[in-house]
Amino acid sequence: MNLADKKNLLESVDARTKLAGSNQMEILLFSLGTRETFGINVFKVREVGRTPHITRTPNMPRGVEGLISLRGNVIPVLSLSSFLQLDGEAPAIGKSMMVAEYSRRTLGFLVDEVDRIIRVDWEKVKAPESVLVANQGLISAVIELEGGHLVSILDVEQILANAFGEAVVVDIAPASVEEDTTVFFADDSIVARKKIAEVLDKLGVKHKHATNGAEALSRLQAIAAHCQQIHKSVRDEIRLILVDAEMPEMDGYVLTKNIKADPRFDGVPVVMHSSLSSEANRAMGKAVGVDAYVGKFDAEILADTLRPLVER
Repeated sequence: MNLADKKNLLESVDARTKLAGSNQMEILLFSLGTRETFGINVFKVREVGRTPHITRTPNMPRGVEGLISLRGNVIPVLSLSSFLQLDGEAPAIGKSMMVAEYSRRTLGFLVDEVDRIIRVDWEKVKAPESVLVANQGLISAVIELEGGHLVSILDVEQILANAFGEAVVVDIAPASVEEDTTVFFADDSIVARKKIAEVLDKLGVKHKHATNGAEALSRLQAIAAHCQQIHKSVRDEIRLILVDAEMPEMDGYVLTKNIKADPRFDGVPVVMHSSLSSEANRAMGKAVGVDAYVGKFDAEILADTLRPLVER
């Protein structure tokens, strides 16, 4: 794929906001120098090109090759192959670089070659099986393409935590809530679930969680059905629902649409918490009815967003 093709590959991103609520996403496929195929959500990729000159600096974390200057901004460059246990010998420096935005931070990811964009249904995106234990935690989902070819979706949040350390949850003032106030959250990232739980613990609210959108909807519907049986409002059981945007089987947009379409959840705010922090993604969240949108991961901002909603 030449540079012109790669430029065309990422054009017309605004049109992709129409995917909100369709339970579909577009994946940019790439390789790391082995037979395996990996993928990343197109919405996270700002541009693709050849690997530029990288300035090596001392005391960089493992997997961080150095720094580059990109339109006046200095950004770190990570070699994705260094984080994964791959079959065969992957090149130390990838020939191509993807510039991506995660949690309000711009980074360069080195890969061997960028392939193409595919559109997939989230219901075909499955959690990795135990056979992938070598990279457990670094692969958040697996897609089976026609012909049985597998694509591994990387958990970049976990990779960034491995490289730079996990975000520190600072002192957070507790919320003024009743003892049994409960928040339900859904996120497929192990790192994200851990950090969300820390914030909720510091706020002083109880919490339940699911690891994907389909599981979340099933559990929430069961909670709503139980509340109906005992003539109790769902809001008395679940004060707030926090959803990730990207999750296997059902994304956060479709999950939100289902929640908002169910009158049993009237009065229960839905907050979207995602590393997809662009304005386009915020617009997608607004289109499906989220009450607030928070970019990952700033513990104070998340706490400040949740506090007034759980205190109502």
